[in-house]
Amino acid sequence: MSTTTTTVTASKPNVGVYTDPEHKLWVADAKPSKEDVADGKDLQVGEVYVKVRSTGICGSDIHFWHAGAIGPMVVRDTHILGHESAGEIVAVHPTVTHLKPGDRVAVEPNIICNACEPCLTGRYNGCLSVKFLSTPPFPGLLRRYVKHPAVWCHKIGNMSYELGAMLEPLSVALAGMERAKVALGDPVLVCGAGPIGLMTLLCCAAAGAEPLVVTDIDEGRLKFAKEIVPRARTYKVERGKNGEQCGDDIRELAGTPINVAIECTGVESSVANAIYSVKFGGRVFVIGVGKNEINIPFMRLSTQEIDLQFQYRYSNTWPKAIRLIEGGVIDVTRLVTHRFDIEDGVKAFETAADPKTGAIKVLIQSE
Repeated sequence: MSTTTTTVTASKPNVGVYTDPEHKLWVADAKPSKEDVADGKDLQVGEVYVKVRSTGICGSDIHFWHAGAIGPMVVRDTHILGHESAGEIVAVHPTVTHLKPGDRVAVEPNIICNACEPCLTGRYNGCLSVKFLSTPPFPGLLRRYVKHPAVWCHKIGNMSYELGAMLEPLSVALAGMERAKVALGDPVLVCGAGPIGLMTLLCCAAAGAEPLVVTDIDEGRLKFAKEIVPRARTYKVERGKNGEQCGDDIRELAGTPINVAIECTGVESSVANAIYSVKFGGRVFVIGVGKNEINIPFMRLSTQEIDLQFQYRYSNTWPKAIRLIEGGVIDVTRLVTHRFDIEDGVKAFETAADPKTGAIKVLIQSE
């Protein structure tokens, strides 16, 4: 069976952004080769080649670079980063009929087994054999070309590649919104004004949460949060204040008991702030990634019957995310603050990791 190709070219060599157990960061040659991509070589049933055009740097990418691990996921060898990508179909296997070369797609960065209970019940983010690109040992999407199952390449029509790359972090926020059960008129707290926190803030605003409070330790990020959601109430977390004190301040700022707190940092003190902020019978939903073990105010949770829930990635969110962007319900364009060519990937990571740059979302682009 022949492979379908088109005028979409693979003219430049494939390169990727790498890290390793020694926390080095560099750009070097990567697979598949441009020749294999151009020829559609080695495509298996259901696979396509994608020319990646835009990729966002996630906090987890920086964790893998700086710390070499997130929980049990450890960088043990040379490793390609990146999982927030959009690009253009270059070649398809003949069994792929819903995509063709030239189609613009966002890449959902997982490959699942389709056989375990989480997969069969629709919660494939819990797949027992998942290959999540950029999580060791599976190489990520920060390459010029990648091979991927077509089923996880979502058409984005005329949407820009930048917005296509933003669908992945938006999916994280949407998964949190859905499981946290945020409803119209709910008083909601969002802890953390980083990229995921700001995405969550936008989603909560679109869902009609009111009042809507957002916290951070950085005044600049809170100012930015106020710019993108003017009705949000901002609270700067001061060093030296404990969770109970911050909780009192946040409830006073809201003017009403908090129904749901969505924690987007994974930091122990921020989780405590969220727990002390919500009402009796409220819910604290943790999206953030943190240490293997943290201390929590257990008796506050117990005596106030507060539900503490957690999230791991997402499932079935990409079509919804695409609709929200295309329909103008969620506008994430202002979150993109910096752009770099893939050859300048090291500088891109240094910018994303340095709070002094004011970076929110840094994108790496490839022609």
